[in-house]
Amino acid sequence: MDIFIRELRTEDDECGSNIDGSFIVDSTLLLQLMGQRIGYTVKESPLRNKNYDDEQLEEDTVEDYSNYIGNPDQIIYVALVNNQVVGQIVLKRNWNKFAYVEDIKVDKQYRGYGLGKKLIEQAKRWTKDGGMTGIMLETQSNNVRACKFYESCGFVIGGFDSYVYRGLDNDEIAIYWYLMLD
Repeated sequence: MDIFIRELRTEDDECGSNIDGSFIVDSTLLLQLMGQRIGYTVKESPLRNKNYDDEQLEEDTVEDYSNYIGNPDQIIYVALVNNQVVGQIVLKRNWNKFAYVEDIKVDKQYRGYGLGKKLIEQAKRWTKDGGMTGIMLETQSNNVRACKFYESCGFVIGGFDSYVYRGLDNDEIAIYWYLMLD
């Protein structure tokens, strides 16, 4: 499979809107502080499918990515297979000199082929070229596959917040991941 990563272009239609970013929830991370390090164990949970696109607030339903094009402080890279967008990573320069991953997703059909790693590698290049310290992102404790993916890319847990999602009436915990660059 030929995978091509490139910047989002003005002529790209509906960036990422056709990507199936849903995932299976079958477990959750149980976080534990071990000295100065945050570790975890995995606890099984009832099987269900989750899709964040189903939960968007009204103001988030129409994404305007035009301000990412040609902007040195934010960028979108798309992953293409046969000229079809099947993945994306949305990055911005954060206030703390880290690149912040606002969104990363790979279509369900194309997972396991290395697209996510290629997107992270491109994010590393953008981060280094921009003189930033590293990359940070947030995910939830019930997205165990994503957490393990970030860990496999060298990210470590820098913190968590058990209150962020309480207003949504669920028990998810926000986990903050960091990748330090040399």
